[in-house]
Amino acid sequence: MNKKVELVFIPTPGVGHLVSTVELAKLLVHRHQDLSITVLIMTLPSDTKVNAYLDSLSAPSRINFVHLPNDHVSLPGSNPRKFFPSFIESHKPHVKQTASKLLHSQSASDDSPRLAGFVLDMFCTYMIDVADELGLPSYIFFTSSAASLGLTFHAQSLYDELNKHTAELKDSDTELKDSDTELKIPTLVNPIPAKIMPSLYWEKDWSMILLEQSRRFRRVKGVVVNSFAELECYAIKSIYNGDTNIPPVYPVGPILNLQGDGIDHGSGGYTTKLEIMEWLDDQPPSSVVFLCFGSMGSFNEDQVKEIACALEQSGHRFLWSLRQPPPKGQFATPSDYTNPTDVLPKGFLDRTVKIGKVIGWAPQVSILAHKAIGGFVSHCGWNSTLESVWFDVPIATWPIGAEQQLNAFEMVIELGLAVEIKMDYRKDYSGENQMIVSAGEIERGIRKLMENDNKTRNKLKEMNEKSRKAMMEGGSSFASLGCFMDDVISNLDVHKN
Repeated sequence: MNKKVELVFIPTPGVGHLVSTVELAKLLVHRHQDLSITVLIMTLPSDTKVNAYLDSLSAPSRINFVHLPNDHVSLPGSNPRKFFPSFIESHKPHVKQTASKLLHSQSASDDSPRLAGFVLDMFCTYMIDVADELGLPSYIFFTSSAASLGLTFHAQSLYDELNKHTAELKDSDTELKDSDTELKIPTLVNPIPAKIMPSLYWEKDWSMILLEQSRRFRRVKGVVVNSFAELECYAIKSIYNGDTNIPPVYPVGPILNLQGDGIDHGSGGYTTKLEIMEWLDDQPPSSVVFLCFGSMGSFNEDQVKEIACALEQSGHRFLWSLRQPPPKGQFATPSDYTNPTDVLPKGFLDRTVKIGKVIGWAPQVSILAHKAIGGFVSHCGWNSTLESVWFDVPIATWPIGAEQQLNAFEMVIELGLAVEIKMDYRKDYSGENQMIVSAGEIERGIRKLMENDNKTRNKLKEMNEKSRKAMMEGGSSFASLGCFMDDVISNLDVHKN
């Protein structure tokens, strides 16, 4: 690339998607010295983590951050499906104004880079309209798996063919979402039981949002996927499935924030990263099972007690990130307990003091990288899944929501890289658990996870090596990222701005 160009990145509000966006931006500017990137940030009400993350960041000078005006939209209680789309769409005027200024400043100077388009987070597809108005191409950054991307396109095609969304499908008189009926998805080798399909597809409001999202995906010039060819070979090859209206897909992962624990997110000094790492330093290699369920992961008191019982009965060393659910009816992230003994079985901490540690917030990357960790009980968020592969730590799957059930199925059944605790577990957005996973089920999963000679561990070791090679010069993701930038330049020549 020998011409100066600029891309505008627009991540979904919240630190989770912002981190992945910044890591992709860093990869691109490192590879292409004539590229600059402007990241437009939408900040959720009362979100303090974004600024803390940005303050801790050492980003290259060619990555610029612009905070868009916040119109003081209040959070809507427990109904994110009504809030998020309108919140993102409300920023369209701000995005247009900022991008127009970039275009104007660049046209005033021959030495300025040319604006080459928008790279939009998978949930920011409303901004395609803005790009179209400005005569700019759009690209999607899909932060989940290739299998999930294929499901998105497949569900939309089915809806257009049958005029029914997935939430309306039934097996005789039984709602399909609760059945063992097996469904064929083009990006999976094996049929998937309906009850393991992501919850979003069984809720009418969410499924309609996903269908509209898929239609917008078809309008862009390409989709960048945070995955790699060796991990999802079948899924990547099968995304198109004869569908000629799907744009080019670029698997460029695993894109990970490997220095992402610089901020201590613990509250009230209850626990710190230093204390956690010192405790791990005292444990034997590969002896500790780490339990962590993501930024939205929390359970009610009954489920907490089942987990505690399972850990105690297993006898394995453990590090448990235990988070307090938000107040009932509120859409908010979990917090640290002031006193975790309030929800744990009586005497649990005393009985397990020599083998276990209960914490709040967890510096997940640093923990997974530690030699003492031998297994990971995870919600199967895609970032966590990729981190487990990168650090060669096997997973016991316990998905909670979003597309996590599909990720769990892919890791256990499709790829043989994880073991199961519960793949069809679901938790609704009001914060109420739909089921209780018994201590026996959890204990069996932990014991299988921590076996030293299982096939899963051997397969994961092979994939760990492939994940690192994919990102190196000559690797599959390295090459795919290059193809993406080549196409950006080609599309720039077509779209004159």
